Order: sequence, then C-alpha cells, then structure tokens
Amino acid sequence: MHVLLIGTGYMGREYAKVLDALHVPYTVVGRGEDSAKAFYEDTNKKPITGGLENGFAQVESQVTHAIVATTLESLEENTSFLLENNVKQILVEKPAALSLTGMQQIVDLSKEKQAAVYIAYNRRFYSPVMEAEKRINEEGGLTSFTFEFTEWSHLVGGLNKTEFQLNNWFIGNSTHVVDTAFYFGGKPKEIHTHVAKPLTWHPKGSIYAGSGVTEKGVLFSYHANWEAPGSWKLELFTNESRYIFRPFEKLHVQKIGSMVIEEVPIDNQLDIQFKPGLYEQTKAFLMDTNLKNRLLNVYDGIEFMKIYEEMNEGAQ
Repeated sequence: MHVLLIGTGYMGREYAKVLDALHVPYTVVGRGEDSAKAFYEDTNKKPITGGLENGFAQVESQVTHAIVATTLESLEENTSFLLENNVKQILVEKPAALSLTGMQQIVDLSKEKQAAVYIAYNRRFYSPVMEAEKRINEEGGLTSFTFEFTEWSHLVGGLNKTEFQLNNWFIGNSTHVVDTAFYFGGKPKEIHTHVAKPLTWHPKGSIYAGSGVTEKGVLFSYHANWEAPGSWKLELFTNESRYIFRPFEKLHVQKIGSMVIEEVPIDNQLDIQFKPGLYEQTKAFLMDTNLKNRLLNVYDGIEFMKIYEEMNEGAQ
C-alpha cells in the first residue's frame, strides 16, 4: 500500500498526522513552495511541489490509494485526474464536486475505470455520532429528527476565503450538518424547501426552511438563519430519548418524562488526538474496517447532491 496525499494545507497536515499514526507509507503533493514549507515544518514530511500532474508522474507506479485534501476549487479536477490515471481507491474531501453536473462526471469516470471513490464527511466518524447510533438502534430506531445549519455570516463574510468558496458556502460547509442528519435518518424521498434573503457573498440565500420524509419513513424538518443568532444543531428523536448535538463534538440526551438534559460520557480520545473523526475515517478507507459502510460513496453522493441543490435553490 502507498497513499498519494494531495494538498499541503490544513487538511493535508491533519491527514498526514493520521497516516503517520497508522504507519502507512505515503507521498505528499502540493502546488506552492510556501505551503509545502509550512507542511514540512509541521509534519517533517517533504512534499513534491508543482501540482498533482508533476507529483503523480514521479510516484505513479507506487500509488494504490489517494486522498484529495485540496481547496474547494480543485477537488473535482484532482479527483478526475486520478481516475483518468487509473487510481482505483480515492477519498476526496467533501463535497467532492459543487454541482450535480460535476458529481455526475466523477460517477461516470468511476464506473468507466471501475474505481471506488468516497466523499470524506468526517462527522460520520465522530465518537458521539457512533455512540448515538448505537443507542438509537437499541431504542428501536428514529421516529423523527430536526437540524439547523445556521452560519455566522457576520464572521464568515470576512474570513480569508476566496469569493468562489464563499459563494458555495452551503455546499462546501453547511452540508456537514445535512449529511450527518441524513446519515442517521436516511435519504429524503420527499422534501419541501424554501430559501430567502441572498447575501452579497452567498447569493443563493441566508434563510433556509424545509421538511420532508426519508426513505426509512422518518419525518424531518430543518431551519437556518445566517443573519440571526444560532449555530449548527442536530436533534434525533426515539420513543425513549432526544439526542442532541450542539456542539457536534458532544452528545447530550433528554429522557422521556424529564426536563433534564445531560451530557453523555464518551471515550473520545481519538477525536482529541486527531481532527475529530479523521482517524477512524482514514483507517476505514485504507484498511476496510467494520466502519467502512459509514463512508459515503459517490453513487450515494450524487443522490444527496440532488437534495443539496434542491435545498439551496428552494421552491421553484
């Protein structure tokens, strides 16, 4: 096994820490010298610079797996390059593509090349998420759920992000919440969506509301108002409990007949030592652990992209 890690920014460095801990051999490829220098100082691993095409040519014969951890702008392009060059196992940072058209291209190439491509939504691997899933199954399953993906627009618009990244903030960032919610509840078979109040940096809108029912028959609702107080939140309901993620790094529970909300104690050492969820996600991708079914493959990913676009466009 030899992993090609593409990207020397923050996420690239986080993946490198996990690969080191797993004792997996890997090569890092980046573009610029400044980012490569910062990567080396942080990880003691020297990247190949000059971009993916240059780096791939130097290690092509060794590569069995690839992890795409580049900026939003180049995820789709880099994934397509790897597929065209016959890399068969690819983990690409969310959302992999920014449109249904882009995702379809990746799906078509995956089929043509008989490759396995997974989209890295690391919250599926959070320790609290796995604990909640276990408890929900023990209690007979979900009966309903609701989620909020409010973003702090007073801060986001001023971040050191490109216009492209800001314009695609819902798809590139908020879908962390949406993906986790539908991971628990199932893919919507019916959804009603509304969007209002465009922002200069996010022209699709800033107020979202909607509801629906999933293929599992579970009712759900959602809301977000990026210009009002709020945060990310997910609440999952069974006949016995309400499970609350706010923040997502912790799990709280309210039992039926009680007004008390208590934090659930969890062994989350891996989520402390590494970026939360990243260790188990990467291990599942590389080593086919019993958690591999948590990974989102591109065939399911394109179905969710249809939902994301519907949520982002609102009622037509």
